[in-house]
Amino acid sequence: MERSGEGLSRAQAAGEWLTEALPDLVAECGVVGAQAAVLVDGEIVDAAAGVLNLTTCARATPDAMFQIGSITKVWTATLVVQLVNEGLVDLDRPVCEYLDGFRLADQVAGKTVTPRQLLSHTGGFDGDLWTDTGRNEDVLQKYVETLSSAAQFSAPGERFSYCNSGYVVLGRLVEVLRGKPYNTVLRERLVDPLGLADVATCIEEAILGRPAVGHERARPDAPLERVKKWSLVPSTAPAGAMLAMSARDLLGFVRHHLSTDQYDAMREPHAEVAEPGLIDGHWGLGWSIPDYGGPVVLGHSGHTMGQRAFLRVVPAAGVAVALLTNGGDVYPMFSRVFDHLLHELAGLRQPSLPVPPASPRPVDARRAAGTYRCSLGDWVVRVDADGRTWLRVLLKSRSSEQDDEAELVALNDDALITLVPQEGRHEIYGLGDADAAGRAKFLRYSGRVFVRDDLIGAAEPISASSAAGAP
Repeated sequence: MERSGEGLSRAQAAGEWLTEALPDLVAECGVVGAQAAVLVDGEIVDAAAGVLNLTTCARATPDAMFQIGSITKVWTATLVVQLVNEGLVDLDRPVCEYLDGFRLADQVAGKTVTPRQLLSHTGGFDGDLWTDTGRNEDVLQKYVETLSSAAQFSAPGERFSYCNSGYVVLGRLVEVLRGKPYNTVLRERLVDPLGLADVATCIEEAILGRPAVGHERARPDAPLERVKKWSLVPSTAPAGAMLAMSARDLLGFVRHHLSTDQYDAMREPHAEVAEPGLIDGHWGLGWSIPDYGGPVVLGHSGHTMGQRAFLRVVPAAGVAVALLTNGGDVYPMFSRVFDHLLHELAGLRQPSLPVPPASPRPVDARRAAGTYRCSLGDWVVRVDADGRTWLRVLLKSRSSEQDDEAELVALNDDALITLVPQEGRHEIYGLGDADAAGRAKFLRYSGRVFVRDDLIGAAEPISASSAAGAP
C-alpha cells in the first residue's frame, strides 16, 4: 500500500488495495459476497465483490445492505448513552425502576440488575431467548414481559456471559423514555442525522434497496445454500435481528463516535473476557475491547441468518475497518483484510485465530465431560474409550436429533478446540471453574456461559438469590 508521500493519500491507497484484493479473496475463500470499508484521516473508502444471492446472482455493490447482526448492540448502547447524557437514565439504578413490566425468574436479580450490567453482558440471566412476539409496535414490550421466566445462571455483575436478551431490555428502555418505537428512535437519533442513506431497520425497508441474503452449510462439507428466512424475529431487533446497511454507512456511524467525547464511557473496560480468538480481552458498554497488544482497539462482530459482520476501531489512530459478508469461509478473509489494513494504517497486527496444537495434550475427561445447557439446547461433551473427546449440540429448534459430532482436542488447560474448522475457523470451548469433584461448572462458547445441567437452579454458585447487592 502506497503512502501519501508517494502520490496517494492513505485513504486512496486503502481504497485501491480493497478494490484489487477483495475479488481475489472472495474467490479464494469461497465467500458468496462481501463489502469492506476503511475509515482513515476522516475519509471513508469502500469496495464490494461477489454476489448478494446465489440464486439470483445479483452483484454485490458498495450500496448493498448486509445485516450487521450483533454490531447492532453498539447502536443500541449508543441510544442508551444518549439518555444517560441527558440525565434520563442512571446506569447504576435498577432497570425495574424504568420498566414496570421487567421481571426475571429470580426475583432478587429482577429487582437489582442495572443498565450498566446489561450493557456489559453481566446481567447473568438467559441470553438466548428468541421469543417471537409478532410484528406490531408492542413487540419489545411483549418480549420483556416474557422474561419473567428467564433463568438466572449467575448473580448480576458476577461474570461476563453474552446476553442478547439484555439488549432487548435496553431497546425497550429506549422506547419507554423516548415514547417511540425502537426503530423510529434509531432512525431519528442516528440514521437520519448522520445522513446514512443505505440503512434498513426492517425487512420492509431492506427490500426497497439491495439486500444481501445469507448462506449456510448444513454440514462442514456440504455446499452453501441460501437461508430460508432473511432475518430473525423483530422482537429481538435491538440485539441484532434486523439492522442492515452498507459497510460505508457502518463506518459513518463509527466516524460519529470518534468525532465526539459523549460516548467515551462506552470504551471503558467493565468485564474481563478470557476467550482466545475474536473477543479475548475486555468488554465495555456495548463495545468489545479485544487485546491487540498496543493501543486500545474497539470492536464487535455479528452473525445472523448466514451473514457475518466484523468491525474494528483504533480511536487513537482515527482508523476503522468493516467487513460484511453473506456466507462461506469468511474468517480467513477477515484475518487477511484486517491484518493488512490495521498494520498499514495503525501499526497493529490482527491476532491469529487459534488452531489445534500439532501434538495436543490429553483432555481432562473428569473436568470436561458433561451436559451443559441454555435455552437453545444442550452441549454434550463426552470422552470415548480411546480417549478422544467429542461435542454434540442438541438444539431445541431442530425437529430431530442430529448425530453429527465434532471432535475436540485440548488447546490449553482451560480450553478445547475443534479439529475441523467451520467457516474457516476452529471453534473454542472454554472450561469454567471446577467444582469440588473437579468438574467444570460451565462451558464458555462465543462469549456465552452454558451451565452444567446438574447445577442449574442450585443455590451455589449460580443463583442470584444469594447475591443481593452484587456489584
